Amino acid sequence: MNNAANSDTEHHHQATMELLRIGGRTMRVATWRTNSPNPKRPILFFNGIGANIELMEPLAEWFKDRDIITFDMPGVGRSPTPIFPYRPWMISRYACKLLDHHKLEVVDVMGVSWGGAMAQQFAFQHPRRTGKLILAATSAGMLMVPGDPEVLSKMASPKRYMDPNYMIENFRTLYGGESTGSVDHASRLLPPSIPGYLHQLGCMLGWTSAWFLPFMRAKTLILMGNKDKIVPVINGKILASLAPNAKLKVVEGGHLFLVSRAHEVAPIMREFLDEPEPALRTASERPRRPIAKAA
Repeated sequence: MNNAANSDTEHHHQATMELLRIGGRTMRVATWRTNSPNPKRPILFFNGIGANIELMEPLAEWFKDRDIITFDMPGVGRSPTPIFPYRPWMISRYACKLLDHHKLEVVDVMGVSWGGAMAQQFAFQHPRRTGKLILAATSAGMLMVPGDPEVLSKMASPKRYMDPNYMIENFRTLYGGESTGSVDHASRLLPPSIPGYLHQLGCMLGWTSAWFLPFMRAKTLILMGNKDKIVPVINGKILASLAPNAKLKVVEGGHLFLVSRAHEVAPIMREFLDEPEPALRTASERPRRPIAKAA
């Protein structure tokens, strides 16, 4: 599969970065356009909390046969800091309008960590625009099983994005004992504004996908790291138990396995996205165990 990524080297241009005002909100948007003669369905990507576009650029190298679109959240990267708070449904609506702007109808949706919640919201809110869904290192929101308190305290601090040395020094603690890719990851950081970071934290207050996951029809791959101290594997099991067409894959690594284990994880995602799509089941169509009759 590594050869698959290398074989379409010529198919992607450099990402086009632009500030776009859509639906009353201005955000920095990145698009990678493929030159592949047989392009596959585009990907809409939602990044983690405080994470700017540049942090996901290495991932784009694995999907050169697809258009990819993503954006910096308000107050993150080079998107202007919002005056007012926002909610997940607002981000989902913006993403839908962004697809309209780029004349993209149906997309495969991918989200990591905080962005995994946004991906779930988008798939529920815009089911006709959603093909397949990939959720990495994420949870069902406020009903999640929390990780290690010490790690979560470091995770909640915007310092990990504002001080590259802090990121490198705490990379192992934050991301499950791994340091692979830490220097490259830190070199791509653009610090969020403090209000922007706080707005992202506040966006998720009271939010959960638990109530709507049983109604989602998108074929879903849930990826969880077996050493993730921020979002433990049990959260992926909860997601997989609630979504009718979801499967869980536990991979080696911590919270940032998309960076530290890219060569192992990206082929799994490619294979999932390239699979043919059988008829999907709703929660009510799931096989049920027969009820034992009373003696």
